[in-house]
Amino acid sequence: MTTSKHLLFELGSEELPPKTLLKLSNALLNNIVQALTAAELTFTASKAYATPRRLAVLIENLATAQPDKTVEKRGPAIQAAFAADGAPSKAAAGFAAGCGTTFDKLERLTTDKGEWLVFTQNVKGQSTENLIPDILRQSIAALPIAKRMRWGSFSTEFVRPVHWAVLLYGGTVIKTEILGLETGAATQGHRFHAPQKLTINKSEDYLEVLFKDGKVIADFAQRKSQIHDAAQKAALAVNGIAHIEDDLLEEITALNEWPVPVTGDFDPRFLELPAEVLITTMQTNQKYFPVKNSDGGLLPHFITFSNIESSRPESIKQGNERVITPRLTDAEFFWKQDRKKALENRVESLSSVVFQENLGTVYAKTKRVQNLAKFIAGRLNANIELAERAALLAKTDLMTEMVGEFGNLQGIMGHYYALADNEPAEVALALEEQYFPKQSGSPTPSSITGQILAIADKIDTLTGIFSAGLIPTGDKDPYALRRAALGILRIIIENKLNLNIRDLIDVSVSLFSHDFNSDATRKNVMDFVFDRLKSYCLDKGYSADEFDAVISVEPGEPLDFMRRLQAVKAFRQLPEGESLATANKRIHNILKKSFHKEEMKDRFNPDRLVEAEEKQLWTAMTESDFDIQPLLEQRNYQAALNRLALLRNDVDSFFDHVMVMAEDIDLRNNRLELLYMLSGKFLRIADISKLQS
Repeated sequence: MTTSKHLLFELGSEELPPKTLLKLSNALLNNIVQALTAAELTFTASKAYATPRRLAVLIENLATAQPDKTVEKRGPAIQAAFAADGAPSKAAAGFAAGCGTTFDKLERLTTDKGEWLVFTQNVKGQSTENLIPDILRQSIAALPIAKRMRWGSFSTEFVRPVHWAVLLYGGTVIKTEILGLETGAATQGHRFHAPQKLTINKSEDYLEVLFKDGKVIADFAQRKSQIHDAAQKAALAVNGIAHIEDDLLEEITALNEWPVPVTGDFDPRFLELPAEVLITTMQTNQKYFPVKNSDGGLLPHFITFSNIESSRPESIKQGNERVITPRLTDAEFFWKQDRKKALENRVESLSSVVFQENLGTVYAKTKRVQNLAKFIAGRLNANIELAERAALLAKTDLMTEMVGEFGNLQGIMGHYYALADNEPAEVALALEEQYFPKQSGSPTPSSITGQILAIADKIDTLTGIFSAGLIPTGDKDPYALRRAALGILRIIIENKLNLNIRDLIDVSVSLFSHDFNSDATRKNVMDFVFDRLKSYCLDKGYSADEFDAVISVEPGEPLDFMRRLQAVKAFRQLPEGESLATANKRIHNILKKSFHKEEMKDRFNPDRLVEAEEKQLWTAMTESDFDIQPLLEQRNYQAALNRLALLRNDVDSFFDHVMVMAEDIDLRNNRLELLYMLSGKFLRIADISKLQS
């Protein structure tokens, strides 16, 4: 008897949203797999398929039924199971009734903790065919669809109207209703090349039937690879290389069931426009792949994909060329018009654009960022004039026609227009780099002015939005504050900038004039930034306890923080590391209970030392200061901790032979003060008592 079969589910619809097709496909697969696993239905493999008109899932070797299992329910303890006359108690009788049985059918379970009534029942597993319909309905209902729609007279909802549903288990149709449709074995091929219904006889025949008879490549990954290779082959035919970005490649894959490449041309005069303008026009508006030469320069060609094999491919080529020409002509017009007005002359117009209701206009933000840039440049001994100039012009390209049409070109166009206005090259570059890093892992600004502007802009946004009470919660972060905070940290750390986050926040907070709690804002922003720093450090391979050891001493400079963190990570690898961490835990606990800093601090007297071991520890500590102080001044924390590690034997000997909590109060306090000073030597770097063994 067959114990497993392949399961095929396909949902056919109107054209699905291309930018969310892959997300929907993956979610459907994950939902079904999770439900099958929860139902204890075993299988060997699973695969999702997706085209513009279908979502499908194939589950290989899916068990025909759940396994039979024994269910055990524990009831009341034996001492509570009988009344005084020996008859079953109400609790016992109620338990039996709840299990659908009688008291005499209950058994006893004896453990080392006592004896209980127990009911054991053999439960036969349900068949897969009975379970699948509800599993599919629940999986579809749980899809991440932002806005569902209804159609016709149906009360069901989905992202697009559905037209057919295939549900095969092996070679047998599981009859049920999905989104108002009765399931069957009939799918549909390509809308134009194979509009007739196609019958799937066996689940495993799905791909082959669609490909051979339906002119449909159902496998998204296969289609994506085919489009990529076809685009490069087409570009090679015009002596070029296709410029392929993965987001567009996925979108084109989601738009085509039977992709056919088409190479088109445009007037070479448009190559005088910035390359980013041409690329954005081709990619965003037309879904074309631009073509570049071997040096990275654009060629006057593009690659598009048609969803049909046309008998007149030249007509498709000409049609796309007719469409792209007015698009590029518009871009050319924007470029020429924008250059008639210098960026400097656009600054005042920023007063007409609201940044945020409580924080004023973009012009107000510009003036704040200017002040921040001046402060940061001063701290870094950078060119203050360039920093202020870049901050003044930073947002002016928002007022240009080009950025008004292509919002993703902000900063990029500022760079081009600034160069056209004969602004200093570093200022022009900073206008683009203010938005760096654009995403996780992408480059930080390369110029010091760009770094200053990027930090100033992000700090202003961060503190401003927090001051307005719009703190990110959960997944909601409309102002991308998490990205801003991580960007600040990455710029500072990766470019080795000696900047104190507290100072930046203090200056930024002082620049706002609306009514808000400045102290709470400072704290909230600081906590938020260092939460991002923790994530950054964990991603870099540091452990949570290493991070805690450093954050405990509250260093304000991210670069300095990372140096301390590196030192702590290296310290714990030393032979002395674990012993000294344990000793610091012990010191911490002793001082927490018995040391009153305000009463006892600075009252240590070396003349009160009695035992040889405490005298030796004091001598070793004093000698270490001569070596450690210059290391701390150089911020060579690893060398400083290595020097402190040499105290291990003296610390161990002290705890082995010296009674800290002596009866003599003066002696006790002197020893507590000694431990306080010892702990302080480590706390100049990190609290190593936080390290876990």
